[in-house]
Amino acid sequence: MNSRQPIPVVVLAGFLGSGKTTVLNHLLAGRGGTRIGVVVNDFGSIEVDAMSVAGQVGDSMVSLGGGCLCCAVDGSELDAYLEKLSAPVHRIDVIVIEASGLAEPQEMIRMLMASENPDIRYGGMVEVVDAAEFDATRARHPETDRHLAVADLVVLNKTDRVDAPERARIEKELAALCAPGTPVVGADHGRIDPELLFDRRPWTETRGQLSFEDLLSEAAGHGHGHDHGGCDHAHAAYESTEFTSEQALSPRRFIDFLDRRPAGLYRIKGFVYFGVPGHEERYEVHAVGRFLRFAPRPWGRGEARLTQLVLIGAGTDGPGLLRDLEACREPAPHEARPESMWGVLRYVARPAEPAEPAEPEEGADSGAGSHEG
Repeated sequence: MNSRQPIPVVVLAGFLGSGKTTVLNHLLAGRGGTRIGVVVNDFGSIEVDAMSVAGQVGDSMVSLGGGCLCCAVDGSELDAYLEKLSAPVHRIDVIVIEASGLAEPQEMIRMLMASENPDIRYGGMVEVVDAAEFDATRARHPETDRHLAVADLVVLNKTDRVDAPERARIEKELAALCAPGTPVVGADHGRIDPELLFDRRPWTETRGQLSFEDLLSEAAGHGHGHDHGGCDHAHAAYESTEFTSEQALSPRRFIDFLDRRPAGLYRIKGFVYFGVPGHEERYEVHAVGRFLRFAPRPWGRGEARLTQLVLIGAGTDGPGLLRDLEACREPAPHEARPESMWGVLRYVARPAEPAEPAEPEEGADSGAGSHEG
């Protein structure tokens, strides 16, 4: 049985000129040792030369070095290439789809949510908006409002090109257009912290032969040298709050905390111990903006039952968040009723229905056509 965790697939959307390609290239440059699979409509979207192309990897797929791969596909090929990228041989950690030219974001989200590929899971939709051309873009593309309504996180790019009152006006309009609680992250030149979207793997954790990027990194004595300053600049704009509890958390109080999380809280990652009878697993939690997913996993042998969370945001009240989480502690989880988990289970991906076994043909050998589920 495949015990690998599904690979999160993040949809990166935005209209021409919004800066989503710059955001994508910044994520690649500042990824640390994370192996990213990128799906684009055109290789022209990726700074292939800057990323030290290591050669072709099959049709329409190039290696970007450091274990990253890029596919140029059209909409009809998307499913097939997601299957290729998620193959264990590539050891990809996260897949980013640049949505332009492939499909409407809503269609892509529906496709990912309904995917029967057990190796991937939907990881949220990020909409990149050009602050300097906000009104003009909405006039040219009325569907902008529809895209914003389904976004889990909005990157307000090119904030260096508008003054403070104009930025405040745009943020107010975005708050009205987006679903309640959708965070808006300000950025200039597409610089956002990759940790807002995925876990960065340290260089020491990359596996396989050293790439040219690894050698550059070692020579510089730190992470990826290509855009290190920009990455530091982005990282400094966010605060990180860590919470650990050896006591179980109440599922109802924790869901209430998540429902009320402040707009400046962009990402939550880690795992939770609820300890409710029948639900004693470790529940991994992944939130990007308003997107939320839980994934129950077995505990390791001898692993302590506890909760560990990291909360990343800007302008958040760290001590206040910790107080709210401490109020979620549950001293007697074994007394909780199973229905207390219903709020959590709403955000657990349902496994694909197993295929019905084919009826054996009359007279066929009983072993023919048998397969493992």
